[in-house]
Amino acid sequence: MSTSPPPMLFSTPTTNNTHQSQHLSHTHLIHLLNQHNSMPQLKQIHAQTLRTVDTNHPQALFLYARILLYSSLADLNYATRVFHHFSHPNSFMWNTLIRAYARSTNTNHKHKAMELFKAMLTGKDNTAVPDNHTFPFVLKACAYTFSICEGKQVHAHALKHGFELDTHVCNSLIHFYATCGRLDSAEKIFYKMNERSEVSWNIMIDSYAKGAKFDTALKMFGEMQKEHDPDGYTMQSVFSACAGLGSLSLGLWAHAYILKKCDKNIVDDVLVNTGLVDMYCKCGELEIAKQVFESMPARDVNSWNSIIMGFAMHGKAEAALDYYVRMVKLEKIVPNSITFVGVLSACNHRGMVDEGIVHFDMMTEEYNVEPRLEHYGCLVDLFARAGRIDEALNVVSEMPIKPDGVIWRSLLDACCKQHASVELSEEMVKQIFESTGSVCSGVYVLLSKVYASACRWNDVGLLRKLMSDKGVTKEPGCSLIEIDGTVHEFFAGDTTHPQSENIYKFVSEIDEKLQSIGYLPDYSGATMVDEANDGKQNTLRLHSERLAIAFGILNSRPGIPIRVFKNLRVCNDCHRVTKLISRIYNVEIIVRDRARFHHFKDGTCSCMDYW
Repeated sequence: MSTSPPPMLFSTPTTNNTHQSQHLSHTHLIHLLNQHNSMPQLKQIHAQTLRTVDTNHPQALFLYARILLYSSLADLNYATRVFHHFSHPNSFMWNTLIRAYARSTNTNHKHKAMELFKAMLTGKDNTAVPDNHTFPFVLKACAYTFSICEGKQVHAHALKHGFELDTHVCNSLIHFYATCGRLDSAEKIFYKMNERSEVSWNIMIDSYAKGAKFDTALKMFGEMQKEHDPDGYTMQSVFSACAGLGSLSLGLWAHAYILKKCDKNIVDDVLVNTGLVDMYCKCGELEIAKQVFESMPARDVNSWNSIIMGFAMHGKAEAALDYYVRMVKLEKIVPNSITFVGVLSACNHRGMVDEGIVHFDMMTEEYNVEPRLEHYGCLVDLFARAGRIDEALNVVSEMPIKPDGVIWRSLLDACCKQHASVELSEEMVKQIFESTGSVCSGVYVLLSKVYASACRWNDVGLLRKLMSDKGVTKEPGCSLIEIDGTVHEFFAGDTTHPQSENIYKFVSEIDEKLQSIGYLPDYSGATMVDEANDGKQNTLRLHSERLAIAFGILNSRPGIPIRVFKNLRVCNDCHRVTKLISRIYNVEIIVRDRARFHHFKDGTCSCMDYW
């Protein structure tokens, strides 16, 4: 079916109407500009303007500036040609084109925005000068491309032009420095500001949350409330901080705050509710996450991704895949790259190799999603953890992308668990160091386990000496637990907690009960040195999560699950001990380690001993 041409806004001049077309008023042209709905119509108006409006007319510059504005929203190349038609564009016209390039998703266009700014500064006539609209546009482009040097130069020009305390410019500078990882510079600008808007606070809170300074983000949220009411953007950052800390009580409070204090637009906002789903998933409250998701008045692909990822990290693979099917089959939402990270992670956490292969192929063949490192990483880990190391290595060899350290480390971890050859494990270590270009203590620990499993204690000792010579220290185990709204932190062997004496007494009591039911330690989690088993057992019993669990049982109310958040992956012995504790003390224990959630109850774990 042929497409009909766009409606003509002007008739072709003839003998009878030429006079009329030449006298179209400036006001009429503005009216037509405001009513146009397509680029072809805009071009007609532009052509008519060129024919009928004298460029020396007092209102001509305004009319052409409007044409530039509208064309910049639809056709950047056309807008650029319009712009260059003028020998002396004013600041509005410069800003219009700079903003259009800065907002483009094309990285090259971001650099073009910076080039335009430079051209504006170095113009021969200097009739147009940057204003408080110019700098935010350019800084946005610098932030997107992480152009720290260029951004600093823009900052210097902002100071030179007297915008040191301008709220809009300062907000853009804060965002630029925070995005480029210079939180200290962002803080200096923030605290120098005479007047801070909601945006100023939101940028700082979000920057702290993204920079993993979760405590600071929440403290600043408290300070903000003395000056401004938080909005939806604020609360999204607060949810992110609560998720990072694993602070369920603060997350519940923030949720209640929205329901009581915020208007319906925020309560029903897709982004806010998606943030809530993500927060509850990461705080170990999957049921509430599900309730929030099901009550959402509208959902986008990110909402579905959050709930799928949530079920995946909790080991609920079947539920994650059910939600995926519901998403694509019933809701007709097209999955994206992140969706398949969730789907493949779900398969990975349950060892569902065949299902993972099916969905990986579906991703590429049915939805034309190009696999990224994350997808290959899931597939490699899926094969490796299932003991199919040769197939995992085949995936790595056939990848069109260079594997990163994460992929090689997952292979090393699998080699360790599957008792693969020492030579293969050593090759994995070599690849990790070549990929990352840095030394990671966790890699040494894994290799030491490989040597220990092969009873090569001399190599274990040499490895420990090498770590000492290189100044590499084993990352200390750290666990967080929240009791009555207060987060308590424990390190392995920690004695700094005020209740340490009671905690250690209770740990000894737990040990006695474990021994009474025939528990024997698994020393694979304490193999850095060839020491006596008594020494290794003492090391295991002082792992950070065991101290946190003991503290939790002593201080939690009956029937309330104990939630522990650990920075490292749970070792085999702690996993087994936690299952036994859940049965002996009739308590539900939820542990989030580096890789996933474990729900311990009645002597079993939700991971079904596959992690």
